[in-house]
Amino acid sequence: MSEEPQTHSHAKKRRPQRILIPLLALLIGMTFVNIWMGDKMVSEEVTPRIVLQVIGTHIPVVSAHVPPLPPDTFWDSMIWEARIPRVLGGVLVGAMLAMAGVAFQSFLQNPLADPYMVGVSSGAALGSVVVILLGGTGLLFGWAQPFAAFIMGLLATAIVYFMAQKQGRLSSQTFLLAGIVVGTFFWSFVPLIISLANRAGNLDRQSAILSQLLGNLQDISWHKLGLLAVFGTLGVLMLWSGANELNLMALGEESAAHLGVNIEGFKRRVILAGALVTAGAVSVAGIIAFVGLVVPHIARRLVGPDHRILLPTAFLLGGLVLTCADWLSRVYLAQLEVGVITSLIGAPVFCYLLRQRLR
Repeated sequence: MSEEPQTHSHAKKRRPQRILIPLLALLIGMTFVNIWMGDKMVSEEVTPRIVLQVIGTHIPVVSAHVPPLPPDTFWDSMIWEARIPRVLGGVLVGAMLAMAGVAFQSFLQNPLADPYMVGVSSGAALGSVVVILLGGTGLLFGWAQPFAAFIMGLLATAIVYFMAQKQGRLSSQTFLLAGIVVGTFFWSFVPLIISLANRAGNLDRQSAILSQLLGNLQDISWHKLGLLAVFGTLGVLMLWSGANELNLMALGEESAAHLGVNIEGFKRRVILAGALVTAGAVSVAGIIAFVGLVVPHIARRLVGPDHRILLPTAFLLGGLVLTCADWLSRVYLAQLEVGVITSLIGAPVFCYLLRQRLR
């Protein structure tokens, strides 16, 4: 009689981990579909076999066994140079924002917190549009725009951090309020930039600024993907390594301190990691709304509050959500900016989740 409850308990403990493999399979499958069905105009000309053939020609281990592509086709440049960086960039951006959202909501103990509420996104957006306005996107070998966005995002986060500090301690609530104030201040310069671009009459720069503010994956190239991968990997590893501390922080700061957590040092680490991944995401894709807010709530409903499972679940789910949104945009919605789609879908979903929480 005593073995049945124990078995049931073990099954419950294993159940959350089982969702990781199906999520990974869905993400890989949807990534391939998005590469294959890149846009409606030419999707009929590209088959899954061609996609696999193009990928195989760029993998040294198997390239010798892959038949060469016809010399008069544009499949290699279209798939390898345009579609794959964009799709992989979308996966990384969604995954990074979702993980940062989990961390901020947990350590701030606020279900409404997300990476964009701590000022980093407004700073990154401002840095990006300033470079576009000045016509400097080609400077630094094409790195000027993401580099300026990244630096301004970290600057905004640093200002928020120092505003929220008092006697060497960081107040979580003050940090959130300071993030909103600093983010609003930085964002107030964006309409000024738009106005200056309108007066200059440069339609290309106006379009680029608008695309950046709405959230767009179209301009992600291999070198931008490299920037995203470097800072994203660093930030994700920092967040992942703090899973146990996040579990202890859920008990309250005082309890976590008694259990050996360096509260202030851990807060600084979470803020730095969140700023790294958010600034990196905004620097290459612009403002992608609601992914960092909604996906953590969905992940918690799927696997519970244990951050050892919650963080990788949010990582996979965030990548899957943004990949699906990008696929909808490219195939059915005439290349509509993906940030618009996440806002249109994310807002109703979040209202539903919030209502369920209140019930």
